[in-house]
Parts: sequence; C-alpha cells; structure tokens
Amino acid sequence: MSKETNQMHLGAFLFNVGHHVAAWRLPETEPERIMDAELYLQCAQIAERGKFDMLFLADTLAVFDRNGTQLKHNVAIRPEPITLLSYLSGVTSHIGLTATVSTTYHDPYNLAREFATLDHLSGGRAAWNVVTSSRNEEAANFSKDDHPEHNNRYERAREFVEAASKLWDSWEDDAIIGDREAGLFADSDKVHEIHHKGEFFAVKGPLNLPRSPQGRPVIIQAGSSETGKRLAAETAEVIFTAWQTLEEAQQFYRSVKSQLADFGRSEDSLKIMPGILPIIGSTEEEAKRKEAEIQELVLPEIGLAMLAGSLNVDLSGYPLDGPLPELPELTQINGNKSRFQLVADMARREGLTIRQLMYRVTGARGHRTYAGTPEQIADQLEEWFTNGAADGFNIMAPFLPGGLELFVEHVVPILQRRGLYRTEYTGSTLRDHLGLARPISRYSVSASI
Repeated sequence: MSKETNQMHLGAFLFNVGHHVAAWRLPETEPERIMDAELYLQCAQIAERGKFDMLFLADTLAVFDRNGTQLKHNVAIRPEPITLLSYLSGVTSHIGLTATVSTTYHDPYNLAREFATLDHLSGGRAAWNVVTSSRNEEAANFSKDDHPEHNNRYERAREFVEAASKLWDSWEDDAIIGDREAGLFADSDKVHEIHHKGEFFAVKGPLNLPRSPQGRPVIIQAGSSETGKRLAAETAEVIFTAWQTLEEAQQFYRSVKSQLADFGRSEDSLKIMPGILPIIGSTEEEAKRKEAEIQELVLPEIGLAMLAGSLNVDLSGYPLDGPLPELPELTQINGNKSRFQLVADMARREGLTIRQLMYRVTGARGHRTYAGTPEQIADQLEEWFTNGAADGFNIMAPFLPGGLELFVEHVVPILQRRGLYRTEYTGSTLRDHLGLARPISRYSVSASI
C-alpha cells in the first residue's frame, strides 16, 4: 500500500453537464449529451489526467418536482451509477469509481454483488457512497406510502453495511484453488455462510463471487447530522460533507475524528472531503463576472423550488428580496437534516434574503462556492487542508467537461508545485490512492489471531 502523507485527496463530482442548476443553459455545455457515453468518458479521462483519487456519481431514485417546475426547467436525468461506472472502468486505468446507492431501497446481497463485480472489473477501484434517501418521492417509487423516519433509516443503514461487509468477506483471499488435475476449484472451508440475522435483514450467504481486489470497496458516507457522524465514525472511510466556513469545517473534522477511537480506529482510517464549486477566471474580476452570468440564468421558480426542498417549507407568496419565514425545528425534519441545518445557518449568519439564499443553493447546492483565480482557489484549498478542516476535496465543476478541465489545467499544477498533491499515481487501487489499509476477511485465520 502506498500511503501519501501531507498531500490532499481530490474527487471529481460528475453531475450531468455541471453541478450548477443552470449549467445546461450555458453555451459551453451540450445538454443533449447527458446520456452520451463519450461525455462521461471525456470527464473521466480529464480527471485521471489530473491524478484525481476518484470520480463521484450522485444518484436519486425519483424525479423531484414541485408543480411541474423542476421537471420543466431543470435537468432531472440521472444515469444509473453502477452501470455507468462499469463502462468507465474499461476506459480508465487508475481513477477510483464511486457510486451512490441508497440503503433505504436496496438489499445487501444485490448491492454487495454489484460492487464486488465493479471492484473486480476495475482492478480494485470501487467505492460505495452510502446514503439513506431523504424524500417521500423516492418512497412512492418503491411501493411505500411514507418515507421511513430519520433514525430508523440510519439504523437500517448501519445493519446494511454490516451485512454487505460480511458478504464481501465470505470468500477468503485464497479460497480459490483452481486445481484442474484434482478437480478442486475452491476450498469450501474458506467460503463462509454469514448467517446474518438482524432487525432489518436476514442473509444466509455466501456471496457468489470471490473476494475482490480491495477486499471491500471503499465506504463513503455523506451525512453530517449527529446520527450521520456516528455512523461515519463506525463504518466510513471517506466522508463527503458540506461546509461554508473554515471554523465550521474544523469543528466537524475534530468531532468526527475524535469518535474514531470509540470503534478502535485511527484518525488516518477516515478521510474528510468537503465539496467545493470552483469558478475559475484569469483574474478575480473575470471569475466574479462568470459567477454573476451563470446566476442570472437561474429561473426564480427553480431557485425557490430547490430552496423549499432543502428547508422543507413552502416559500410561495414570500417576497424574494425579504427574509426567510420562520423555519421548522430540526427535530421536525425527516429529510436531510444536515443540509437543512447548513442552509438555515447560512441564511442567519449572513442575513441573506430569499433571493440571495436561493442563488447559493442552486449553484453549489449547499456546498461552498469560490470564484477566483487558480492561485486564489489553490490558496483556499491549502488553507482548509493545512488547518485541520479537510483531508481533501470533492471538486464540483459548475459545468462539464470544461469546468473540470480548467481545474485540472490551472489549479492542479499549483497544488503540485506546492507539494500538496501527487504528480503521479503510485498505486493501482483506490485504497492505495487514499492511503487506506486493505481489510482482512473477518473469517480468515489471521483475522482471529
């Protein structure tokens, strides 16, 4: 394993033709290519040229629409991530491949099988972003009247990860013998039924696949609520999180890292990677102009619909240039609690009007936006990285593929010159890139010693 110290990690967040809600309206993008394999191939190869640790695909299991607004004016298309990443595994050689898959509307056996296959096909580059889903629209697509309660979803997620991990471990690394002469394909003593029985799942096992190159895919978790932080400290190897200020990010970083010891883990076993949307210009004025131009393309009805979804409150009838109405208590939110808290805190801290806040949400969707020169963006990343706020970043290009290419061509070389980022890959698996140990199967003799 290659462990790179004092160097940040970077993920490339791929979101149709850009992370900004108005990206599809820019002349630099081609929205008709959203389901074109070549678009994703181009983005993947740009990120790999920049020596990124991984690609990151978000996913949802519904079209979120309010009175026809979002479906009419917004891009609601989401390619299925495992299928897309399986294709990208054949046209890339080093970059990690992260798929978002919900524990709320899947079962452990199928998921474990899909990710193990992706890890085999890619030579050890698979990662699973564990989410719990957050909207009633998703429940309605899976024969359910209501979305499960927040804590219930996280308890299910905890058990889901446990059952999937047992399945990934169910074949020991040397279980396959392949002795043609003796007619022995596998050592049955090294293939284990897991007999998992819990509150939510009963899984006999074993998995019908051998252990994959990484042993298990890298586990990523995105929740930042107290429940989410605890789950991450127990199960995650990367956290994808959203913060607006250095102080907030530092507090979160310390809080999660301090809980790792409760589960017998070291601080290096978990990487924290906030999202950032960089708008790059040759001068600060040019970057600010680019930011203003893309914001002007946001239709107010789209901004209001997205903001209302984040805050779980109806904003119709309120003046755009006035303050937010009274918000519900955090305990009343059954969706994404951490995103609700982040957006509400941002509005209060900065005294934002509804119009100002909706522009913040439609751009980075709660993550941090920074418009500046390549040097200024590199300065921002370095400040957070060297001051205990992040182990790396997920780069959320405002438009694709051009926004990602600008970052790779102009920001990455600065980080490399400062010694903050790799100039070459030194390993072949995602665990190598992240400096994470390959887990031993819990069923092997060495695991019990």
